Amino acid sequence: MLVAGWKTISMIDVHGKVTFTLWLCGCNLKCPFCHNWKIAERKGCVSLNEVEFLQDLEESRLLIDYLHITGGEPLLQWKELMFLLKKVKELGIRVSLNTNGTLVEPLKKLIRQELLDHIAVDLKLPPRVLYGLPEGASEKLWVLFLKSLDLISEHQIPLELRIPVPRGFAMDEVLKYLDDALFHLKDHQDFYVILNPLLGPPLVSPRNREWCLVHCWPRDEIEVISKHLEDMGVHPVLNSNFEFRYWVQNNNSKESGERKG
Repeated sequence: MLVAGWKTISMIDVHGKVTFTLWLCGCNLKCPFCHNWKIAERKGCVSLNEVEFLQDLEESRLLIDYLHITGGEPLLQWKELMFLLKKVKELGIRVSLNTNGTLVEPLKKLIRQELLDHIAVDLKLPPRVLYGLPEGASEKLWVLFLKSLDLISEHQIPLELRIPVPRGFAMDEVLKYLDDALFHLKDHQDFYVILNPLLGPPLVSPRNREWCLVHCWPRDEIEVISKHLEDMGVHPVLNSNFEFRYWVQNNNSKESGERKG
């Protein structure tokens, strides 16, 4: 298994939970805003030292809520991951998986093996842009993403639905995709929504810096999406890891614009 490393105690990877977080390498998307793009492109990755990893994990067992698997896209290595998670389950540790939701069959295999206790899925809107792929490929992956939501809902696995929020795209299109996703969760009893404003340089180093200079640091988009969700009975949470930096940058940008005006 190709990994970028692990962190024994993290309080920022799953909302309201303490995790032991493992980063797996590789990804099938090319998201322009991705700040883990080096991991996604397998730069600086190494083979997992399973013995050392399981020893560290067991030592942290009483301090964590989940082992959180993230990336990259972990399901690209689903076979290796499945064998590892079976050993993790033998330790009595619950597992959270962060996935982009486009690899349905691998997700199905892990769910059927009862290896997942929590899933975090990134809802990238609009996918034709945020997936970083040709439009035809993005639409096909979007269909697969919706199938993943159906699967998660069918098995009632607790879900953290994460929405990375960019700047400068037509909100009618964004909200259409949002409604489509929520329709596939209409029977899910245990999910919540996290809004992640996309941050850009100098705080992060995204895959496409030029793209991020235009489309990171959203302004009114956060409020529009929040209101739309509230109107549908969903109460979103602004990611606390981004909240202070986002509002400082956003308010400074607005004040700067007012002064220039």
